[in-house]
Amino acid sequence: MPSNYGVLTLGDALITFNPSNTGPLRNVQTFARKVGGAELNFAIGCARLGLNTKWISRLGGDEFGKVIYNFARGEGIDVSHVKLVDGYPTSLNFKEIREDGSGKTFYYRYQSPILTMEPTDITLKMLEGIDLIHITGVFLAIDPKNLVITKQLLKLAKQKDIPVSFDPNIRLKLWSIEQAISTYKEIFPYVDILLTGLDEIDMIIGNSTEQSLVEFAKSYAISQLVVKDGGNGSKVYTNDTWYAKEAFSVNPIDTVGAGDGFDAGYIYSHLHGYKPLERLEFANGVGALVTTVSGDNEGLPELDEVLAFIRNEKVIER
Repeated sequence: MPSNYGVLTLGDALITFNPSNTGPLRNVQTFARKVGGAELNFAIGCARLGLNTKWISRLGGDEFGKVIYNFARGEGIDVSHVKLVDGYPTSLNFKEIREDGSGKTFYYRYQSPILTMEPTDITLKMLEGIDLIHITGVFLAIDPKNLVITKQLLKLAKQKDIPVSFDPNIRLKLWSIEQAISTYKEIFPYVDILLTGLDEIDMIIGNSTEQSLVEFAKSYAISQLVVKDGGNGSKVYTNDTWYAKEAFSVNPIDTVGAGDGFDAGYIYSHLHGYKPLERLEFANGVGALVTTVSGDNEGLPELDEVLAFIRNEKVIER
């Protein structure tokens, strides 16, 4: 059943072109048009699980922008704070998918419409009915001004005592690791739940031993440090204890979006009072299901699908 919990996220979205066949992009002749973007994927994942989801963004006032806007609205996402902007082309990306499900992404987001957003666009009214705010490093990487916008949102969240989750989602095609770390250090003091890949946290703090992670979490008073490690499962450090859960066994077709799906699953289970191991299991289940379908968000499951998958511990027919 849908819940009354409200989640808000802030960020860009893109038209994604999925290749018609696997292999190097230079050998691909045709593509299928899809919708993607880390924050939008998260929003879709939350909406499908039954959370009331609000998305703040800017899209080009072009046909592609209308595609994304209508798609998000059709998923039940609150798009009242998404604006279509003339003169700025909607961002694009082209995906390359290899036979093992791994891939690369090629971005075309120069003059992104998200550049037109200002700190004054973020208001307390946006936070009405919101129980958690989720941000990612992708929005922060697009333009330096986005740090000011994000901090405006985080300060308002603190005023209203709304918890914050953060996924670094490092994109080294958009900025350097040094720029990312410098920016993240201004974000971490506001973060309650950190959702990071093992390789990402290793890049951020230069170490990924459990002791180093504990010291890092305590230094910023992060109450839940969640580490995603793909097929090796996930773990969380919370209340002075580590909890770990193995991954589900699936045959991955496309791994893009699995991390965003994991985030949505973890936030859903956190808001609903799941225990640490239950949160990891639920999030692992969402992430696994995402990989069984080609596309950034096509595989994001609905609640009953996740529950059935977890209970049966097997790949369901999709």
